[in-house]
Amino acid sequence: MDIHEYQAKELLAKFGVPIPRGGLAYSPEQATYRASEIGGSVWVVKAQIHAGARGKAGGVKICRSDSEIWEAADGLLGKRLVTVQTGPQGKLVSRLYIEEGTNIGKEFYLSLVMDRAKERIVVCASAAGGMDIEEISEQEPDSLLNVVVDPAVGMQGFQAREIAFGLGIEPELINKFERTILGCYRAFRDLDATMVEINPLVITKEGGVVALDAKMSFDDNALFRRPQISELRDKSQEDPRETYASDRGLSYVGLEGDIGCIVNGAGLAMATLDMIKYSGGEPANFLDIGGGASPERVQKSFRAVLRDGNVKAVLVNVFAGINRCDWVAKGVVLAVQELDIKVPVVVRLAGTNVEEGRRIIEESGLQLLTAGSLREAAEKAVTAAKQSPAAAA
Repeated sequence: MDIHEYQAKELLAKFGVPIPRGGLAYSPEQATYRASEIGGSVWVVKAQIHAGARGKAGGVKICRSDSEIWEAADGLLGKRLVTVQTGPQGKLVSRLYIEEGTNIGKEFYLSLVMDRAKERIVVCASAAGGMDIEEISEQEPDSLLNVVVDPAVGMQGFQAREIAFGLGIEPELINKFERTILGCYRAFRDLDATMVEINPLVITKEGGVVALDAKMSFDDNALFRRPQISELRDKSQEDPRETYASDRGLSYVGLEGDIGCIVNGAGLAMATLDMIKYSGGEPANFLDIGGGASPERVQKSFRAVLRDGNVKAVLVNVFAGINRCDWVAKGVVLAVQELDIKVPVVVRLAGTNVEEGRRIIEESGLQLLTAGSLREAAEKAVTAAKQSPAAAA
């Protein structure tokens, strides 16, 4: 789960990470009022969306008067901001963060991520922070400093100081930098985060250390024990297909293709996506119905898949162990009957009670395509998608 910049800053501030003064606004009037509360002569109006590269897309405006703040807020609110991370559809701007201007001296990049290969938290830092960090990381990967944190002892002060020394921080600022890095680590650890990113982390000309921007992501599976984090969720910034599925307990990831997939098990789901690609098609989603799928759960899966208007065929691929093929077959029949599905449905069943499952499919009287292998199922789904009325339209 992602959260907005202002939410990430509020969380990090509780762990000792210094942030500029700021306030939230939902209208141009409120934006100018927030600036008057903050005081000063320079303010930054920031669009709050779940995506980076806002500055390049015009989502960050520097203002020096009430009229400039009003115009910036009026131009951003209600706009779909398109960045390199949002895709062409963009994300709707429904709130703004008004922040005091900062007298920037130097910019740095700092992030903490979970490296699943190392099974460790990795702290990544660079002396080249700002909007071009993606290009720098690709063109000059050796310029990034990486520190691996041992989970048995946590991040130590000497590791934070090593990062500061490696970035060329002045000696009098080492302690401030150390406290900031350790504060980010404690927030990552204590809140079950999967990413903390500050870009840029700046040294001001007055000698302060400030997190000028912040992003945080969290482990969805840990939200049950972090109610204060789950309350920060903004569904308007999420893929509506994924939101619908997650609210119903389904593991769903939306993709850009036209073949909907309903599969049990993450490994089999990935293999199914690969086979569809190998057969010349494009999967519309990743969906794992999980173990013990009841007919009702299978029906919910169909509803989630068919909410994507691009879907021209549906492939059901189940290898039953904990699941039972007859349960899945009943769910498929129930879904096709009640949802009035207009696209072709390909069903491949294997494993527990497979004979009973196939019998249910065959005796249903419905125009369902069946397959005995994954390759055959993928090929039939690709062919059906190309020949479906939706594809012709």
